[in-house]
Amino acid sequence: MAITPHSLQNLALPIKPARTVYYYYLFTQCNPLSTYLYRTILALRLVTLLPCFNVLTFISSFFSLFQTARVLTCYCEGHCPGNLQNGTCETRPGGSCFVSVEAVLDEETKQLVPEYSHGCMSPEQGGGLLQCKVGTVSPQLHGKSIVCCDNEDLCNQDLQPPYSPRTTTTPEPPLADPNSMHLFALTLSVCLCVGGLVVLLGAFFWVYRRREKRKPAYLMNSLYNTTNGHMPIADLVEQTSGSGSGLPLLVQRTIAKQIQMVHSVGKGRYGEVWLAKWRDEKVAVKIFFTTEESSWFRETEIYQTVLMRNENILGFIAADIKGTGSWTQMLLITDYHELGSLHDYLQKRVLNPHMLKTLAHSLASGVAHLHTEIFGTPGKPSIAHRDIKSKNILVKRNGQCAIADFGLAVKYTSESDTIQIANNSRVGTRRYMAPEVLSETLDLNLFEGFKMADMYSVGLVFWEMARRCITTVRGAKNTTTCEDYALPYQDVVPSDPSFEDMYAVVCVKGVRPPIPQRWQDEDILVVLSKIMQECWHPSPAVRLTALRVKKTLVKLETDCTIKIV
Repeated sequence: MAITPHSLQNLALPIKPARTVYYYYLFTQCNPLSTYLYRTILALRLVTLLPCFNVLTFISSFFSLFQTARVLTCYCEGHCPGNLQNGTCETRPGGSCFVSVEAVLDEETKQLVPEYSHGCMSPEQGGGLLQCKVGTVSPQLHGKSIVCCDNEDLCNQDLQPPYSPRTTTTPEPPLADPNSMHLFALTLSVCLCVGGLVVLLGAFFWVYRRREKRKPAYLMNSLYNTTNGHMPIADLVEQTSGSGSGLPLLVQRTIAKQIQMVHSVGKGRYGEVWLAKWRDEKVAVKIFFTTEESSWFRETEIYQTVLMRNENILGFIAADIKGTGSWTQMLLITDYHELGSLHDYLQKRVLNPHMLKTLAHSLASGVAHLHTEIFGTPGKPSIAHRDIKSKNILVKRNGQCAIADFGLAVKYTSESDTIQIANNSRVGTRRYMAPEVLSETLDLNLFEGFKMADMYSVGLVFWEMARRCITTVRGAKNTTTCEDYALPYQDVVPSDPSFEDMYAVVCVKGVRPPIPQRWQDEDILVVLSKIMQECWHPSPAVRLTALRVKKTLVKLETDCTIKIV
């Protein structure tokens, strides 16, 4: 079988026409082994089973090792030896001819145009066939490519190296990295979210500050309009507080700064009480000792309880803390009652039956208001006083009682079933403590126990009142009599009894204040003596409630044969 260029094309190999001539001469000029190999491949038709890349290139390169190096004559242009313009050149043994193309800038059109060069390439410059072909698979990124040949003389004259024309001199920008774009988008989103949040917070803070600035101005104008018109404190409280919890805080602090102290009217366990004036109106100012801040805070909290105001509860006006770096005053401003405490009042005056009934009924009404829980919106929790005594009860000009001193009070709300109390059951005045408090058997988790302890103290106060009520001496119509004022258990315990003294008398011996025989000659004293004996019963469950006592005293005017049940 003759080897011709046409027979090479029949092999169905991806060979360009120029290369076909090259492979034809290669096979015809090699030793018989190459001719035999070609004929075998052609006969077996195994060419289609070979890989797509040019196997013949490898075969030809392999057999070229056994060939004798030749000297080629190449066409040269733009790359000729001796600075020749156009012509021919001869390669060194083993060299090759080449054609190269490079994109250059046209100064007139400012466009890239191809510039071709032909010449000879020595083996040291990459003239070997394999090295040259690797560089000519595709154009260089910078617009330069080269094609080599060594199959015949002047083989490079008609070769065309691959070239992709460019229309601009500006290099193409590199493709954006998808990861970097994603990171940029994420960063931008986070920045926008943070910026929006900052703007919203700033707007909210600005609106809040504007509202806060308007409130003091409004309240101050309201206070100025009400106080400059010589309005009494009672009317001021009614106008500025509809919840029964006292004046607004700003008004309280304004009043506290404007009061003028007059003189001291008494001292107690927690502080000192002063008579003061605010706009020519008398008020009472209780100044707490610096060690009794908790008592001031507790009493202020109780007074400011919603729906706390009642005619038989001391009227609360204001509370404030004032002072400098060296001293501090905790003030509690309330209504002033010139008759003083019930303890002082009973020492100076005697009572007729009507006055006794008024005092007793008003005391029961005040305690009932404290003990009663009011449901609704707003509502009032149930409150136990825990320190009821004659010194903590003030007498008003109309003869009624006003309960004061709530520093030890506890609150209870049935909805949450919680009792706000300190972890100490031994509180209050020892002389007025109930038996369960003295014996430390009071259940701190049961609020009814605190109310019944209050009723024990109420019974002792009733006894103090009854001793000062006058009665007519039997057989002498124009002669009246009453006992001197005395504290409960005054004849059996010291003036300042200890817990042990009171426990021995009240719990161990079961002693109670005596009931004089003359009380049986006056209806109010008969009823009141039965009430007080029920109130100081050793068992808390047997004692009367404040509401029951209040209702009993109300009926006393119409029916004097009341039975205590």
